[in-house]
Amino acid sequence: MGGSKFQYDESGSTFFYFLLSFLALVVIPSTYYFWPTKRKKEDTGKDRNKCHCEQCGVKSNYLNAKEPWRKAKQRVIKSLLILGWFALFATAYKVAHIQHDYVNWDPFEILGIDPGSSTAEIKKAYRKLSLIYHPDKETGDEKKFLKISKAYAALTDEEARKNWEMYGNPDGPGATSFGIALPSWIVEKENSILVLGLYALVFMIALPTIVGVWWYRSVKYGGDQVLLDTSQLYYYFIHKTQYMILRRVLMIIAASFEFDKRHNNEVIERPSDNIEVPQLIKELGNVGEKNKEKPFCLSYSIKARSLIHAHLGRIKLPPNTLEIDKIQILKKCPYLIQEFVQCVAQLTMLAMAGRIQRTPHLDTLENAMKLSPLIVQALWDSKSSLLQLPHINEDLLRHFTNKRRNVRSIKQLASMKDEERRSILRNLSDEQYEDIINVLGNMPLLEVDVKSEVLDDEDSGTITAGAIVTVTVTLKRKPMRILFDQITSHENEQDADDDDDQENAEQVPNGDIDATQDSPRVKKPKVWEKNKGKKKGGKAGKNKKKVLPTINKKKPQQASNSSNEIKSNVGKSPAAADSDRELESDADSEKSNFSDSEDKRNDDISDEEEWDKVRNKVSKKEKLLETKSRQSHSVHCPYFPDDKQEYWWIYLADRKKHTLTTIPVLLTNLVDEEEVELKFTAPPKPGICSYSVIVRSDSYLDVDVIKNIKLDVKEAKEIKSHPQWDISEEEEEAAKEEDSAVEDSDLLATDDEDSCSDE
Repeated sequence: MGGSKFQYDESGSTFFYFLLSFLALVVIPSTYYFWPTKRKKEDTGKDRNKCHCEQCGVKSNYLNAKEPWRKAKQRVIKSLLILGWFALFATAYKVAHIQHDYVNWDPFEILGIDPGSSTAEIKKAYRKLSLIYHPDKETGDEKKFLKISKAYAALTDEEARKNWEMYGNPDGPGATSFGIALPSWIVEKENSILVLGLYALVFMIALPTIVGVWWYRSVKYGGDQVLLDTSQLYYYFIHKTQYMILRRVLMIIAASFEFDKRHNNEVIERPSDNIEVPQLIKELGNVGEKNKEKPFCLSYSIKARSLIHAHLGRIKLPPNTLEIDKIQILKKCPYLIQEFVQCVAQLTMLAMAGRIQRTPHLDTLENAMKLSPLIVQALWDSKSSLLQLPHINEDLLRHFTNKRRNVRSIKQLASMKDEERRSILRNLSDEQYEDIINVLGNMPLLEVDVKSEVLDDEDSGTITAGAIVTVTVTLKRKPMRILFDQITSHENEQDADDDDDQENAEQVPNGDIDATQDSPRVKKPKVWEKNKGKKKGGKAGKNKKKVLPTINKKKPQQASNSSNEIKSNVGKSPAAADSDRELESDADSEKSNFSDSEDKRNDDISDEEEWDKVRNKVSKKEKLLETKSRQSHSVHCPYFPDDKQEYWWIYLADRKKHTLTTIPVLLTNLVDEEEVELKFTAPPKPGICSYSVIVRSDSYLDVDVIKNIKLDVKEAKEIKSHPQWDISEEEEEAAKEEDSAVEDSDLLATDDEDSCSDE
C-alpha cells in the first residue's frame, strides 16, 4: 500500500517557488507606488510664474528645509527596493536551475535503446553498459549501475514490467512525498528556542500591538484625523449658541483638543510661554483671555487663540518658540474648520427633522466658512481682499480709492486696462508688477450653472409639493487672466471701429452727411422730432382701427387658404377644378405620410435622448462611488506654512429664513469643470420659493459666487390606483353577499346563545 510522506523542502523547488511568488507580490507593487520620481520640466516652467515676494521666499526656504530629510528618505526607499529586486532575480535564477527529483522514469532511455527493441537487444545493451559501469571495473559507477540493473529488470521480469506500466516504478506503488514550503531548520531541535521566540514576538507581541494602536486611533479620531472629543465640543457649543460671530467661531476652533498636551503628544509646552504669551496678548488686545468659560480659560486655548490672532494680524513672532507652535496650529486649522462646518450642517438637518429644538443660524455656518480663507491668507475680515496680492500693503491701498477710480475687489482690478492698472501700481518695480499679474492671473474665476429637476419622474421639469428636488450645479473654473484677454480684445475692436469711422468720414463730405442714407453713419433726428412723429403716428393708427370693419373672423391661415382656393378656381372648368382638388388631396396625403415619418424620427430621437439620460445617470453614480482626489490648484498663500489646494463649499440656503437647505458639499477636485448634485425636499405647500446656490472658497477672499433660483412648486398629483388593484362590480357584489351571509350567521349564533341562557 502506498502512503504519504511529508518533508520540509529546503534543497528542493517548493520553498524557492514560494519565495519567488512572495517577493514578486511585494516588490513589484512597492516599486510602482514608492519609487521616488523626479520633478518634471513642466513643474520647473511653472516655477517661473510663481511669486517672488519676500514672504514667498521665506515660505519656500521653510519648505526646502525639509528637503534633506526627504532626500534621505528617498535614498532609503531606493536602496530597499533595489535589494528587493536583487533578491527577486536571485530567487528566479535559483528556480530556473533547480534539478527536479521527480522525473519520468524510462528504462529504454536508461539503457539507450528504442522502445520497440527485442529481448536480445535489451540483453545486449545491458551487457555493454554493465561492462562499463560495474563497480568492479575501473570506470564503474555504483549509482549508475543500479539504475541500469533496475531498468533491465523492469523490461525482462514480467511482474516488474507490470508495476512499471501501472505505477511508473518496477517496485510497485510507493509513498507520495509532499514538500512543505518552509526550510528544514525550523523543526530542528537546535533551533527550537529561536523559532518559538520568533513566533511569540510576531503573534503575541507585534500583532496585538499593531491591532491595539489601530483600534485606539480609530476610536479616538474621526474624519480627517480630527479628535472625536473635539467634534463633541463643537456640537455642544453650536447647540448652545445658535448665532455665532466670527470671533466666537475662532475662539471655539482655538479651544480644540488637538492643541492640548493631554490629547496630542506633538504639542510642545515651554517655560518661555509664561513670558512670551502674555506679552503677545498685550500687543494684540481683545483676545478674550479673561473669559472664565471652560475650555476658553485654559492655557492651551488662550495660547492657540493668541497665535491665530497674531497670524491674522501678520505679526512677527519669535522664530524658535512661538513661530514653531503657530505653524503646528495653522496646519490643523483647515481640517478643524471643515469639521465645524459639518457639525453645523448635521445639527441643522436634525432640527429640520424635528429631533432637536434649536436650529443653528445660517450666519454661524457662513462665518465658519469665512474663517478658512482668512487663516489661509492671514487677514482679518475688515481688511481689503487686495492684500492677498504680493507687494501690496496698507499704504499702497490708498491709490486704489480716489475720485477717478474706486477699486475695492480682485475682479475690479483684473477688469481694468493694463495702462490704468500700471498707473495705480506705479510705485512698484517691473518685477513686482509682474508678480502681481502672475498671482492675479492664476486666481480662480468661477462660472456657475444651476439646473433643478425631479429625477425618476415622467415630467422632471415640474416640481410638486413634497417631491425630492435635485439641483445640479455645474462649476467651470477659469483663471482670472481671461479678463485680461477680454479687455485687450475689446480694445482692439474699439480701435478697429474708430479706424472704420475715420475712413467713412474721409469718403463722405461734410455737407452731404444727411444725403447718404446707405452709410452706417446717418444723422440722427432730434429727440423732440422723434416724439412728434410718434404722437402723429399713434393718432392715425387709432383712427384706422376705428374705421376698419370686421369682415371675417377666421384664423389667418384658414382665411389665406380659402382666398387662395377662390383665386385658383376662377376661370377654370369644373373638371379642371376637380383634378386640382385631387392633386391637392394627394399632396395632403403625402404631407401626412411625411409627418408620420417625422413623428417616427422624433420618437427615435426621444428614445435616444432617454437612453442618453440613463447613461448619464449611471455615469454620475459611478463618479459618486469613485474616490475623489484632493488635488486641484495650488493657492498663493505666503503666510500659510504648507502647500494649500483650492477647495469649494457648495450648498443651498434660504436667505429669507436664514436657514440651510442642504448639507454643504466640499469639492476638492475642481481642476476645469465638475458637477455637484444637491438634493432636498420641496415645501409641502404650492407656491413660488426662492433659494440661493452658494459657492464659497476655503482659500481665497472675494471669489465667492451666489446664484438665486426660484422654484414654482405645484400641487402634488393624485396617486392613481393600479389596474390590478381595481375591483370589478361582480367581485364587489360577491363580497357584499359574503358579508351579509356572515352577518346572518352571527345573528343566528347570538339567538342560540340567548335561548341557551334563557333555558
